[in-house]
Amino acid sequence: MLKARKIELLAPAKNLECGIEAINHGADAVYIGAPKFSARAAAGNTFDDIKVLAEYAHLYNAKVYVALNTILSDNELKEAEKLIWQLYNDAKIDALIIQDMGITMLNLPPIALHASTQVDNRGIDKVKFLEDAGFKQIVLPRELTIDEIHDIATQVNTPLEVFVHGALCVCYSGQCYLSQALSGRSANKGACAQYCRLPYTLTDSEGDEIMAKKHFLSMKDLNLSENLEELLEAGVSSLKIEGRLKDVSYVKNVVAYYRLKLDEILNRHPEYIRASSGHSTYTFDPNLEKSFNRGFTKYFLHDRTKNMWSLDSPKSVGEPIGKITEITTKYIKINSTKKLHNGDGLCYFNNRKELEGMNVNRVEGDVIFPADIPDVKKGTYVYRNYDHEFEKLLSKKSAERKICTTIDLNEIPFGFSLQITDEDDNYAVLNFEQEKQPAQKDQTESIRNNLSKTGTTIFNVDAVNINFAKSWFIPASVLSEWRRQLTEKLLSVRKIAYRQDIAPHKQTSHSFPLKDITYLGNVMNDMSKRFYVQHQSDVRQPAFEKQTQSNVPLMFTRHCIKQSLGWCPREGQEKHPYKEPFFLVYNSTKLRLSFDCKNCEMKVFNQTDEK
Repeated sequence: MLKARKIELLAPAKNLECGIEAINHGADAVYIGAPKFSARAAAGNTFDDIKVLAEYAHLYNAKVYVALNTILSDNELKEAEKLIWQLYNDAKIDALIIQDMGITMLNLPPIALHASTQVDNRGIDKVKFLEDAGFKQIVLPRELTIDEIHDIATQVNTPLEVFVHGALCVCYSGQCYLSQALSGRSANKGACAQYCRLPYTLTDSEGDEIMAKKHFLSMKDLNLSENLEELLEAGVSSLKIEGRLKDVSYVKNVVAYYRLKLDEILNRHPEYIRASSGHSTYTFDPNLEKSFNRGFTKYFLHDRTKNMWSLDSPKSVGEPIGKITEITTKYIKINSTKKLHNGDGLCYFNNRKELEGMNVNRVEGDVIFPADIPDVKKGTYVYRNYDHEFEKLLSKKSAERKICTTIDLNEIPFGFSLQITDEDDNYAVLNFEQEKQPAQKDQTESIRNNLSKTGTTIFNVDAVNINFAKSWFIPASVLSEWRRQLTEKLLSVRKIAYRQDIAPHKQTSHSFPLKDITYLGNVMNDMSKRFYVQHQSDVRQPAFEKQTQSNVPLMFTRHCIKQSLGWCPREGQEKHPYKEPFFLVYNSTKLRLSFDCKNCEMKVFNQTDEK
């Protein structure tokens, strides 16, 4: 018999509004940036907003995880410790997502610690180590295959978290130093300048141009919506949506889409239990293509997939529409089954394979009148990256999340008793002194209808059981007041019933998988150094941000330019006519590529560092 386990849909929150809507649209948990020390420095949030979000989420037994996943300097540790206590004691958050192992050496409250993907948890030895070190959830790298995920899951008991949707970093998380090296903006400090999204010219060692102005390091966006069941079978417990910089319409649409997909699976598999309460209904039909995307890829889920990069543009292409069949000086026509709207935004790749856009003034049947007629040829494929009508739906209230309840109405000697019980077996009972008046006619349906009207509360009444020996008349105004008091009391009960997980942190000293820690260990402070020494390792180099290293890889990627161009020797692809090493050039920046074919890894070096 399969062991039951909780399954979590984990959503991003740029701010309080996004967090609330993620919950409304079906998230079981939300992750949000701390006021400081978040790996998305532009997505920090106030303490008060995090507290309000946690209070709201907990009504649905949903959790709030705070990302404090940068590496910290010595003078930041004390402030981080104080912040963690405040987040746990006052904001009542459920877990902290961290990268810096120095945090584990602080005086911490009994808060659950989650190992960020920035920790580079790609191997079973590392994951086992983190489990033994007391981490309560571990975020796996995006690059892992389904078999690699399964192998890890079979050897640990700690819940595993896997990204299922959103933007992809080309480099293993936590192992990218390109932004720090080129601009002093550290990805590990939350300030990545995204050099991976720039257009580079690929040249060989003799300076011959292979391809010009292409986005060789820019990946398409991840979309594993069709592989959720496969991931659960592999042992994943938390399905994570990327997007702490995304707007609220993105959060609404993507969370709703995955909620519906996941619910279909949960309905078929009783061994999977939803991690929170309530049921969401929507005013729109979720569609992933209508939110920001660079085109979709399954990345390495089934080993290497073709065309995983967004080679021509790092911008959102959106939803495929169709080919232009006619173009005049006033209008265009597109062969498409999809309805376009006034105010839509369309885009296409021009003859130089650059992404260009046009705005739709109005649509009349199959005739489209753009604001400006584009310089485009017949047969060009068009995408919609802004659906005006869809965004208008999302700009309003687009979801409602309700908790199922049952109400029992009983006679008692001096009046009536009401009990409401929710789907989590919380209940509230109120007794009302009320003179009993025999009803002139059967009141069953009117009483049931009145008590079922829960309005703007978080509750939905599925059933009203009226247990009377005879039919009694109760005024509608009295019933309405009883219902109001009853739902308010149940709401109070739910607030009191929610409990944070208590996860006391204990110091450990088991052996770390690596004996020598280089700059790749991201050791930024003395506490982090002490952690590794305590776990029987020697810190040979501090973090790159603390001491710049020369002639070292600045990126480690499973994505391989040679493989994507069809020149992979391991796959028996054709040989290229160019002389290695290859270089990526952008203005004065020159990056050297190194291909470790044995380990299927590409490394990126800063050529200006080389002697």
